Parts: sequence; C-alpha cells; structure tokens
Amino acid sequence: MEIRKIDSFDELLQEVKTYIVKEENIKIIRDAFEFADKMHKNQFRKSGEPYIVHILQVGFILAQLKTGPKTIAAGLLHDVIEDCDISKDEFVALFGEEIYTLVESVTKIGNLKFTDEKEYQANNHRKIMIAMAKDIRVILIKLVDRLHNMRTLQFMSIEKQKKISEETLGVYAPIAHRLGISEIKNELEDLSFYYLKKEQYYEIAKLVEMKKTERDSQVNSMINEISQLLSANNIQFRIFGRSKHLYSIYKKMTTKQKRFEEILDLLAIRIITKNDSACYEILGHIHAKYLPIPGRFKDYIAVPKVNLYRSLHTTIMNLGNIFEVQIRTEEMDMIAEKGIAAHWRYKENSGSKEVDQKQIEDQLAWFKEFSSMVGEVHDNALDYMNLMTNDIFEANVYVMSPKGKIVALSNGATPIDFAYRIHTEIGHKMVGATINGAICSINTPLKTGDVVEIKTSNNSNGPSEDWLKIVKTTNAKNKIRAYFQKIDNERKSLDVKKGEEMLKDEMIKRNIDVQQFFDTKKLEAIASSLGVSSYIDLMHVIANKTVSIINVLEKLTKQKVSVNKEDILKVYNRLENKKTSKTNARGIIVPGIDSVKITLSSCCSPIPSDEIVGYISKGMGIKVHRKDCSNIKNETTRLIPLQWDDEVNNQEFDVRLKIIANDRNHLLTDIVNTISQNKSSLAYVESKVNNEKLQVMIKLQVIVRGQEQLANLLSNLKKISSVKEVTRILN
Repeated sequence: MEIRKIDSFDELLQEVKTYIVKEENIKIIRDAFEFADKMHKNQFRKSGEPYIVHILQVGFILAQLKTGPKTIAAGLLHDVIEDCDISKDEFVALFGEEIYTLVESVTKIGNLKFTDEKEYQANNHRKIMIAMAKDIRVILIKLVDRLHNMRTLQFMSIEKQKKISEETLGVYAPIAHRLGISEIKNELEDLSFYYLKKEQYYEIAKLVEMKKTERDSQVNSMINEISQLLSANNIQFRIFGRSKHLYSIYKKMTTKQKRFEEILDLLAIRIITKNDSACYEILGHIHAKYLPIPGRFKDYIAVPKVNLYRSLHTTIMNLGNIFEVQIRTEEMDMIAEKGIAAHWRYKENSGSKEVDQKQIEDQLAWFKEFSSMVGEVHDNALDYMNLMTNDIFEANVYVMSPKGKIVALSNGATPIDFAYRIHTEIGHKMVGATINGAICSINTPLKTGDVVEIKTSNNSNGPSEDWLKIVKTTNAKNKIRAYFQKIDNERKSLDVKKGEEMLKDEMIKRNIDVQQFFDTKKLEAIASSLGVSSYIDLMHVIANKTVSIINVLEKLTKQKVSVNKEDILKVYNRLENKKTSKTNARGIIVPGIDSVKITLSSCCSPIPSDEIVGYISKGMGIKVHRKDCSNIKNETTRLIPLQWDDEVNNQEFDVRLKIIANDRNHLLTDIVNTISQNKSSLAYVESKVNNEKLQVMIKLQVIVRGQEQLANLLSNLKKISSVKEVTRILN
C-alpha cells in the first residue's frame, strides 16, 4: 500500500471519488469529518500535530482500501466516543445507529477494574473480536487505526514502542493475515520488527541491500525469458519481480534455522493474467521449459486458503538460480493484497461494482462459527485470547471435509481436532477416521490438502481422557474437558441425592428431628468445619463415606450423638473374665479380646508401624484407623486402643500412593516395572494430566508386606526419571 501523507480533507475526497459517486454518500463522509474536526479541536498527538491529522490519515487509508462511506465515516469518528464528551443519543441522532455501533465496537473498554494490564488488553481484544464476527468493518477500522499509529510510533517512549509493537505483532498482524490483507499485515510486521529488534532489522536490511543489484539483475533476466516464452504463445500477461518483506525473511531464518542465502523465494516473480485457464496454461509452459523443484508446487486456485487467497505457486531452477513464481488473475492479485477488503462492498457502496455478499459471508463462516463457539466455552478474556492465538492466528494447516469444506488447523492437529472443529457432537461420537480414503489412527498429524472423513457412532461411549494428550487445538481440549466436567457434575448430582438420603436415614435411626435439622442453610454453615466448601460438596463426601455421618450430626445438633449400647455389647460380649490379649488374624492385638471381626479402614489404610486405634462400628466389629485419621479425630466414645503384633510383617497390606511427575512417554511403564522389581503388587492405577504445567498426577494402590517393603518402594519410585514427588495418601 502506498505510504502517502495527506494534509487536507480535499485530498481524502479526491481518493474517495475514484469509486464513490453518489452525493448522499459523499455527504456522510463530509459530515463525519466536520464533526470530528470540531470535537478534536485543541487536541494534539505526541508528535505535536493536531489530532485531526491522525483522523484524516485513517480515513485516507480506508479509502485506499475502497471501503464504503459508512466505514470511512466511522473511521473518521472512531475516537470521538473515547476522547470527547458525547452521549449515545447525540451520536445516533447525528449519524445513525449503524455508524455508532461501528465506532463503539472499536472504542476501548471504559474504566472497569482489572487485575492487571494483560487482563485489560485481553478484554479489549475480545470485545473487538466478537464485534468483528458480527461486522467485518470493525476490524478494518481497527487495523487501519493501528497501522497509522505504528507509522508514527517514533514519538512514543521506548517502553511504549515495545509494548505497542508486541501487541501489534501478536494480535493485529495475525488478524490481517487471517483476513488476507497482506498489504497491512506486511507493513505491521515490519514496523513491529523495527521497534522490537532494531539490530536484526538493520542487519537483514543491509543483507537485502547488498544483494539487491545482483538479485535485480537475475530477476530481470528471468522476467525477459518468461516474457518471450509467453508472448510466443500469444498469452496476455503482465510480469514483475517482488521483494520479500524483512520480517518474513527474519522469521524464516529463525524458525527454519536457515541462512540468508538459503531462503528460496528471495528471487520472486509474479505473473498476472486474464483468467483461471490462462494461469494453468502459463504454469504448463514454465514447467515445460524450467526444472520445477519437487514439493514446492501449491495450487491455491483449486483449493483457496480460508482467508480467500488464490494463486498458483511454483519454484523453479534456471542456471543455478532458484525462483519462486506466483501466477494469478488481476482479481486474485487484488484479493491477495487487500484480502477481504478488496471485495467486501456493502450495499452502502451503491456506486461501486456489486459482488455476491452471500459468497463473502460464506467464506468468512469459519470465523463466525469459531467466535460463537468461543463465546459458549469461555467467559474469561485471557482464555479467549489464548484460544484465538492457538487455534486461529497460528493455524496454517488446511484440510478438507469430503464435501469440500476447508478447515484451518494448527500444526500437528489430528482427526480429533478436525472433528471438534466441525461440530462438538461429531467429536464426542467419533470412533475413527480416514485420511484421503485410507483408514488412519486418530492421532495422525494432518497435512495441508488432506481430505478427512470422521466416522461416528451413536453407540460411542464418548471421548477418552487420553484424547487430551493427543489433541493440539485449544478448541478440542476445551470441549473434551467440558464433556468430562458435565459427567462429573451429573455424578455429583446423583451423589447429592444419595448423601441426603443417607443423612436423613441416620437422623431417623437416632431420633433426630429431620424437619428441624435437615436444613440446607444449617448444613452449609457447618460444611467448612468438615473440610468442604458447600452443601453440595458435603452431600458428595457423605455419599462417598469420606466423612463420618456421626461427625456431621454432632456438628449439626451441637451435641454428642449417643451410640447404641447394644452395638458395644456385641463387640464386647466376650470381654468379661478375659485377662489375656490375643493377636487377630490381621496381626493386631486387641487388649482383652480374642475373637472379634477386625477390618482395616480404607480411608487411611494403616500398615505396621503406623499408630492405630479401633473404632466400634454397628454390625461391623472394629474398624482399624491410623491415630491421625481425620475421620475419627472428633470421636471419643467408640474408640479402643490397639497395637501391632511384632510378627506381623509377613502379612500383605494395601497402601495408596500419589506420584507427581513431569509427563513423558513410558512413564507409567517405568512405574509398574519398579513396583514389580520391589516384589510388590499393583492393585489399581489412575492418572490425570495437567496440560498447563505439563505434569501428570498418578494415584496407585499397591500391596506391600509391612513398613520396610513400603519404605524401599517409596525410595525406588522417587528415583524414576521425571518423578518429582511420591507421597502416601492417608485420607
């Protein structure tokens, strides 16, 4: 795009009148400028220039993009809501609801309180993205505003220069790329590159300049050869060399670890012709005369990019030099430079050539679908922008459905990612996939051009938690997590009903007034004292027997709950006249009792050397707990002393362990092998991955013979590579 500074509204009008002819449309723009000039009077920029200079430049760039009169008017007015004292009613009365909505959408969020600058920026960006999904003109105005701000960034402090450039490179340049506006995208990238990495910027600029004479000579020679070839075959064309912008050279050098001399498309030629057929005819003649480099041909005419870009790309060799050749029509070239702005002609633009509005909207459906999906998944602005960055800005793999729908995905994306981008239920019901007609594994990385078909079944059990380790897109991860969260909520709902029934039954058994004490507010009030945060969580732990109902009732009624004497007598029915102690089959000595049912409690899983105590339970004999078990810490009336027999170490005991480790391949295999080598047995295992920390939590139930074997096992598990922590689960 031509960088030209204008000094007056007349120069802006001159550009506008090249494509807008109706006087009423010109009046909209004139009225907007005059109002902006009045409202911004006595306001100045950091450069010392009147603020209206910035307003004029924004309007001029929008006119260069051939946008409609209401878009240009909104561009001229884009700062009046934020910087001037005007109400919505006043604005709408002057310019209408449509222009007000455009201006309000690009206006920064007001004086809301945010925890930090990052959250504030994320909320601003989210506001613009959501508005963009409804009306593409919003982002065109914002991109042009940012472009002129970047052109005048030298007047800001160095700190501001870097901050604004980072935001531009991270958010606005990728948006311009996704909308195909390469003119704006390239300039934003180069300007950001200049302010963020000046040393590298000048180094690459110097290398480009040093090679310019040699490169121009080679390109001109090639242009002459191709021109003669095409003229001899009576093909209409125009041909020219093109240069790579500096940031794209830097990016290739850093991401692909290439030297400057190795970047193939520094020598680049573009051929513009009359229609699609001529593009392919030119390609045929070039391939017939020059050696094409394998793997470097791309047909974006037959399969356009989702940002509307269409062109043929081929890389050829001639006399030891490598050239990238792009072949396209005039319309394709305009779209390649201006993207969606090149043919987004609103009905407001009645003086310009009309285009198929529905076609453009269909081609932008990928963004609208994505935006609505994000709104369903995320309330948090930082999460929203993270999802945008991962799944939209970094998407550069283009795959197709069997019906020809193009889906853009990030590198490494799998058929599962593809399924969830098509529809949530397709992802949930997925049972397999084919790529280019061949059955494939669901974790196969997809490549540009792949045709992917998802196999689904109504009998599917839903996604596996292992899929979270496979998928690459944030979208797919969020939907899988949401699925399991929904299941957890449903289970918890069932647990609540079960917990309520158990608590009511116990109240009835103990003659506690259900109507008086079974009160949600009262139960909510005692929840925190029992280690949970809410009524729902309290019912959940009651249902799963991880808290004593007796303890709940005592806190609820604020008095000790009596224990049925018959229960105690059944346990102590042989206590009288017994002067000796006898070791139980579990290796536990119960003073004065030689025959009673003893069970090791599952909540704390005591083993020899643990300090233990017995809890007299109704109809279940004695339950053995660790002395520090939270489930009996408030119990006094039903506890009896116990001790381990010295000879108990040959018996087997269940122990539960928790392992925290950095996630890696074959970790679980190494853990299982270590348990086996320790001559212990594995009874149960479950794992949960924390993708944000790249860690995994593994819970195990192992069978050991006493404290010594357990100590050896713990020591050996801690020696496994990537294991950070091994602890025993006591409750």
